[in-house]
Amino acid sequence: MYRKASSNPTPPENFELPFSGKLSQDNRWVIMAHLIPWDEFEAEYAKNFSVDMGAPALPFRMALGALIIKEKLGTSDRETVEQLKENPYLQYFIGQTHYRNDEPFDASLLVRFRERINVNLVNQINERMVKKIQEEAEEEAKKKALIQKRKKQKRP
Repeated sequence: MYRKASSNPTPPENFELPFSGKLSQDNRWVIMAHLIPWDEFEAEYAKNFSVDMGAPALPFRMALGALIIKEKLGTSDRETVEQLKENPYLQYFIGQTHYRNDEPFDASLLVRFRERINVNLVNQINERMVKKIQEEAEEEAKKKALIQKRKKQKRP
């Protein structure tokens, strides 16, 4: 069974930490979380599950996020879960809304995540991320060009 999680991501400034404070907007995991089009690919992931049978599956963001963390850090399944337990940025990355000092799931579930998220889906996500980065860079370049144009027009 699959139940879609809330599609409204928690802004980093609202991520609850037990020791107060806020997540840094320029942290690599926060930046990457904003680049990944989680909602665009969730339906593809949901096809792996029955609508009304079985226990509810973990959200797509948690599954894909955990696999990305594992690959990026080069850790074992067990170590990946330990890293998730200890790091609020990683917890934010997988879609948690507040820090928890326990394992978000058993390490054995990473095997299931790998079975359900195939290479084609990962490639599609990568392509979409690259496109998003390019679009943001183009938008930023347009803004800079407009600012430069306005500065030139203001000169006597």
